[in-house]
Amino acid sequence: MIENVVKGDSVAPILDRALDAGEGLLRLSPNWVPRSFLHPGKRIKLHPEDWYAYGAHRGGIDERWFASTTDAANDGRVWYEGQSFGLFEGQHFLLKDAVAEAGERLIGKSMFSKYDRWPVYSKFFDNMGPIPHHFHQSAKDAALVGQEGKPESYYFPPQLNNVDNNFAYTFMGLTPDTTKAQLRKCLEDWHKGDNGVTYLSQAHRLKRGTGWLIPPGVLHAPGSLCTYEPQWGSDVFGMFQSLVEGREVPWSLLVKDMPEEKHQDLDFIIGQLDWEKNVDPNFKANNYLEPIADESRSGKGYTDRWIVYGTVDGAQMFSSKELTIEPGAKCTLKDPGASGWITMQGSGRMGKLKLQTPAMIRFGAETEDEVFISYEAATAGVEIENTGSEPLVGLRYFGPDVHSNLPAMGAFRQA
Repeated sequence: MIENVVKGDSVAPILDRALDAGEGLLRLSPNWVPRSFLHPGKRIKLHPEDWYAYGAHRGGIDERWFASTTDAANDGRVWYEGQSFGLFEGQHFLLKDAVAEAGERLIGKSMFSKYDRWPVYSKFFDNMGPIPHHFHQSAKDAALVGQEGKPESYYFPPQLNNVDNNFAYTFMGLTPDTTKAQLRKCLEDWHKGDNGVTYLSQAHRLKRGTGWLIPPGVLHAPGSLCTYEPQWGSDVFGMFQSLVEGREVPWSLLVKDMPEEKHQDLDFIIGQLDWEKNVDPNFKANNYLEPIADESRSGKGYTDRWIVYGTVDGAQMFSSKELTIEPGAKCTLKDPGASGWITMQGSGRMGKLKLQTPAMIRFGAETEDEVFISYEAATAGVEIENTGSEPLVGLRYFGPDVHSNLPAMGAFRQA
């Protein structure tokens, strides 16, 4: 559990000292999230004795969230579940409070004035098998229950995928010939066992080192590769599949983010889907991602690659890059916006902060793999050096409207 938490008016002094000492970089603590309805995939380096650290009744830990100011929507949650903490001089403070205190310095004037928070987060999602075919609400539909909508994205890092686990395929969308009547019948059959919703979909085999961009309102059933997921800062969803690997999915997980009076209105429930995107005959072409080298940010001994790019309904919601630095090399990382960084492989330093990829992490222990790169540091430039004998690899994700050179969907085909 997180201890020595600085709150309220006391955050400003420690935050100033931390930012000054780190030259705009903040060390973040591991942020573990359990899910009661899922089975941990056991690849995110948490110690085997700690998979159920929140208690067996809470479910296993199969997620680690990065640079998050978003609450995890879990029943029985601890008060900070999903929230990331900064760490300095043995004391913790919420990244959420830090942004509220020094938003312009941390995320930039434009983003802070528009959103009044860091509006995105990313996570490792690590499951033993597939999860239910589900969707995330649009901004309009989520607003009906006082929430925000959620587009999300996937990247399958090779470093965390030495094994496939049980089902390395993801059902996405619906087949182009699916009718709303067929989907309605699946909801009508909810309590009969397997409601058959995946018969109306197509599974795509997951490939390490690639990814997907999933707009809100689109059904998907993530498979069992460990996934890095930049996404909007919301935890809304609705499950459309009643039985997964023999485990019942309660109706409450379908309607948890819908108005109470609509919980049995099947037409309303189906109406929250973006139908055209679900039955898109060119679904893969419009949603699949492969890395693209950013030549303007690469040089001798280091390569910066786009791994999440493209827009959602024309809006740049989030993006992500993978930086690889060869042994003995270093570079100055200069970005137009803040980012959350997680070290995937190797060791080195970022500015004055040490980078070390852990082999195993105890619940509650601190690590040297996660950093929040403030707007101040990103725009000034941060020196990163590989001091180890293997490549130093880090993933970082950005908030909305940061890049002027963000590739479009499908750009990897022309790269």
